[in-house]
Amino acid sequence: MPLSTESAAMLGTGHRTRNNLSGCPRFRGIGGTMRVRRPVVAGQFYPADRAGCVRMIQECLPREVPADLPRPIVAGIVPHAGWVYSGPVAAKVFAAIQAQGSPETVVLVSADHRWGSPLAALYGSGAWLTPLGEILVDEELAEVVLREGKGLIEDAPEAHSGEHSAEVQVPFVQHLFPQARILPILVSPTERAVRVGETLAQAVREAGKPVVIVGTTDLTHYGAMFYGFAPAGTGERALAWARANDERILRLMLEMRAEEIVPEAETHHNACGGGAIAATVAAARALGARRGVLLEYTNSHFVMPRGPATDFVGYAAIVFG
Repeated sequence: MPLSTESAAMLGTGHRTRNNLSGCPRFRGIGGTMRVRRPVVAGQFYPADRAGCVRMIQECLPREVPADLPRPIVAGIVPHAGWVYSGPVAAKVFAAIQAQGSPETVVLVSADHRWGSPLAALYGSGAWLTPLGEILVDEELAEVVLREGKGLIEDAPEAHSGEHSAEVQVPFVQHLFPQARILPILVSPTERAVRVGETLAQAVREAGKPVVIVGTTDLTHYGAMFYGFAPAGTGERALAWARANDERILRLMLEMRAEEIVPEAETHHNACGGGAIAATVAAARALGARRGVLLEYTNSHFVMPRGPATDFVGYAAIVFG
């Protein structure tokens, strides 16, 4: 069954419809100094109302968390499709983090679907708005990141205005860690991504408080709806090919081979967030993580079959500690 453009967007592609006002900053308060990012994909990728968000998050959360995970978890990788497809996968990472305590700040390392700057783009002040309310940006940590990341990282909130990959994680943070702040940073797939991650790790060490880093990517985007990328046709052969393609980059993440991730993603088209995951893996490694653990791997066809496998996207949940 052919997918609509909106359905394809929810699977994980960066191409999607946009509300003309969504994502634009607004200003409020004395002097109008607080910048608030408004949601871009509420009502499309996840519910637009508070009750719907809470209900769906509860449905996504796993019944239990594996007991043998590394401690402490310093970082994770989550997908960023519509919650009906990848919400339960992402929820496994957030639940694993919650089981070990509540971080004061969650650094959200965003994929770059349209920005394209060689500099990583920090959202360094203000707040983000979701159906669960506003969540503050950790401005103190942002200052450290910008100081340590001169020449690598800039304060560019406009880079986040139309990017959905961090936004779909924010309600999970708000629900599971209600006292936490966030620090969103968008990382393009360049050779600088590893140094960006190492800079984030240095800033976290300097901050001296509980911080966890969560990067986001989807895996192979397979089929005619995704840039016509269908090297193995359709059906079971396509599913097997895509799984093998995903396993290549999953292995690099789990073995924490950060330097190889961006070239792998560019060559084999198996991650839309190559920069985000390279930075996250590099940060985890610099923070002392010894291994990555795969909590789940699946794809949108297995989550929601629509006849023969023609158009689908891979998703993975990984933690590092």
